[in-house]
This record gives sequence, structure tokens and C-alpha cells, in this order.
Amino acid sequence: MAALMLQGTGSDVGKSVLVAGLCRALVRRGLSVRPFKPQNMSNNAAVTVDGGEIGRAQAMQAFAARVEPHTDMNPVLLKPQADRTSQLIVHGKVRGTMGSSNFREGRRPLLVEVMESYHRLATTCDIVVVEGAGSPAEINLRAGDIANMGFARAAHVPVVLIGDIDRGGVIAAIAGTRMVISPADAAMIHGFIVNKFRGDPALFDDGYRAIERLTDWRGYGVVPWLSPAVRLPSEDAVILERRADRGNGRLLIACPIIPRISNFDDLDPLRLEPGVDLMMVPPGQPIPAEAALIILAGSKATIADLAALRREGWDVDIIAHHRRGRPVLGLCGGYQMLGRRIADPHGIEGVGGTVDGLGLLDVETTLQPVKALRHVTGEALGGRFSGYEMHMGETGGGDTVRPFARLDDGRVDGAISACGTVMGSYVHGLFGDAGLRGALLAHMGIAATGQDYAADVDRALDEIAASLEEHVDITALIALAEGAGR
Repeated sequence: MAALMLQGTGSDVGKSVLVAGLCRALVRRGLSVRPFKPQNMSNNAAVTVDGGEIGRAQAMQAFAARVEPHTDMNPVLLKPQADRTSQLIVHGKVRGTMGSSNFREGRRPLLVEVMESYHRLATTCDIVVVEGAGSPAEINLRAGDIANMGFARAAHVPVVLIGDIDRGGVIAAIAGTRMVISPADAAMIHGFIVNKFRGDPALFDDGYRAIERLTDWRGYGVVPWLSPAVRLPSEDAVILERRADRGNGRLLIACPIIPRISNFDDLDPLRLEPGVDLMMVPPGQPIPAEAALIILAGSKATIADLAALRREGWDVDIIAHHRRGRPVLGLCGGYQMLGRRIADPHGIEGVGGTVDGLGLLDVETTLQPVKALRHVTGEALGGRFSGYEMHMGETGGGDTVRPFARLDDGRVDGAISACGTVMGSYVHGLFGDAGLRGALLAHMGIAATGQDYAADVDRALDEIAASLEEHVDITALIALAEGAGR
């Protein structure tokens, strides 16, 4: 079976985007491709065709490969819900929690299930493109590793190491990785790619040759700064701080960055609208009083994030915003926060109990051990949408008589306050449909462009693939994946 793994010298070096771009480039060459990530850690997830959940990046990579996302593409997903605890998702389903105290021991047995998914996936395509997690240089995590070299050696998949020149020190990062990992792990790495280069790549020729000399690995290319990547859905919350600055739009939509924010890519399609200034509000800053709309995004730990929201004073900002008669929209966990109470009788998020919500919607939520995972279509605010549900709560109350959405399967979703300015929904992905996005903006007095978000992502992937074709030796990567040089 043909397979290639991209690992990084660290987190956020661009592995996810390069895997997506490579998947698209290979598809454009006529190959059948599947993305794969053995273990991911992210609170941004997507519902799959087989009724489970995987990391958002793998769903985007599946889109790049022009196939439906499947749970085998990301068999182990960790969703952080506290500083030392993560929800464990295996083959798309919740299996419990994993803490820092049992992380090393708990993940080792999962390699068997990772390999099962990988082998199933490999039988469906010409080539599998694998994404590592973090870095193989984190040798303190090597024992029991299933995300990087632990998987690569078990599956006999050749590795190409990605270094980020934009953050500086790329020569030391790549050569240093070679120095600290074991000889057996180093033998799995066949080359490197330098990513995020700004300017004339010829200026780095000496550095490129130095890396080849210091590591004995061949270089596969220098990738320029990929500006189309900003149009792709992001999985990593580290990007949110970079999106906190105000833009030049006319209508300000603000979303506070709570500690366990999840599925914040729900808001990405709003960036397509030239009349919208989407501001992700970081901790330590107030929600701007001039915001036309406040959106509370999803949360992996609703009760803890509600407490954090109050510590920041954002609850005061939200209530003041509401008193001005301006709209508030809560999505999933944000919807739960807008209600009167949130109960956790089963201790889903840790210590059980009941807390008061913001009280802007006449609803109450009870967290349940069974997670709802399903694709949905319907109509809301006069516009059509398609999306998905991914939540562990059941919400009911007086305001649900005014549902936010009517689903095509006959159910209703969410709630709208009697005054009409507070809305909540469990559906993710609402704004990807131009109809619903346009209907929301029309309620605030501006016209939407009607631009197709999925088509824009598709074009961005084609642009990234074209850039990789120009700057990376993809033919040599295919040969490596097929076994040449092993």
C-alpha cells in the first residue's frame, strides 16, 4: 500500500494545510487519496458519513481529496475539557476521559485500533497521506506514542519532516530533531520540506543545503507563504488570538474566545462578507459596545466556560448589549449558556451540579452521557441551511415554542426569545449556506454577497495544490510513498 506521513518540527508548522494541499494535488493527478491522522487533539470536530466525529482538519482534508469524511480518517480524537482532562473519542464515539495521569498508559493500547482504521482506509484508495501531531522531537512523549513515530514504525510509513521558517530557527529545528530522536526513528524520515517562506526562495539556498548536510535527509522543496490557507477552516484555537484585531467592515460581529471554545470554524463563512467585521475577542478585552451582534460559539466544557465568561466580565457586556435591543446568538454550548440553568447530574464535565445561565432565554439544559451526532438540513430565519448536530445536552423550556430552525426530518431546533433578539441553536455549520447567512445579515440591515463558502474553500485548495506543484517535488513524494527509498 502507498502511504506518506508528514510530521512537523513543532505544532502549527502547517502540517494540516500541507496534507490538504497534497491530497488535492494528488487527486488532480488522477489518484484516489485518503487523509489519515492517528491521534488528534482538538475541540473542532465534524460529523462523518458513518455517524461519528473526527477532527475538523481531517474533514477538510477529506474535502480536499473529494471524498466523504469517515471515522477511520481520525480513529483517536482527544477533546480537551479541562486543563488535565480530555474526552476520548475512538472510532468516532465517546469512550470516556483521559487525564494527564493516565495519558501515556492509556494511549498505548489504542495503537491496535489506530492500525485497524489505517488498514481499512488503505484498501479504499491509491495512497494515504498521514498527518502527525505535535513533533517527534517531543521525546518525553515517545513512550507509547501513536501519533508520530510510534505509528510510522508500526505501519512502515515513510516520513517527511515539515519545518516552519516563518517562526525562525528552521535550520536548528530540523537538524535538532535529527539529533534528539533515536536512530531507529530517524531512519523513518526520508526528507524535509521548509514551509511558510516569504520572499525569494533562492535566498535560502545555503540554508537548505546546510539542512541536507546536517541531517543526511533530502529536501523536497521550499513552500512559500500560502495566503489561500486563511480561507480554510481552522482547527487549532491558537489561530484565534491572531484574528482578534478589528478590520474595516461596517457591521461588527463579536465572539468572545472562551477557554474551551469549540467548532469556532462555524463563524468562518462570515468573513466572506465585505460588510462584516468579525472580531474574535480575546481574554482581557471587553466585548465592544458597538457590536451589532454577539455570537457565543460552542464549548467543550459549557459550565466551566460559563464561569470563565463571567470572570472576564463578558456576561455584563452581553446583558448590556441585550438591553440595547441588539441580537445575541448562541451556538451549541453558547445556546446552553443563554438559558436559565445548566444541570450536569451525571458529572459529564467533571463534578456534577447545577449552575445558573445568563437567563436571556427561557430554557434549561441537562447534560446527558449520550452524544447527538447527525447531519441536518432545514430552514431558519427564512433561509435554507445544512449542518450537523454534535452535543451532549437536552434543552427545553418556554422559548422553544419559538424554534430557531425547522428541520427537514420534522424536528425543531433551538429557541428564540419573546422579544426576538436572543436566539440559540444546536446546529453547527449554519453560516456555510449563503441563504441562511444572507437571512441573518438581512435582519441587521445589510445585504450578503451570496458567495458559496464551500466553493471558496474548494478554490483555495486548488490554489494551494497548484503552489505545491510548483515548489515541491510531488513526483518524488509519490515515489517515496510507493516504496522507493525505503
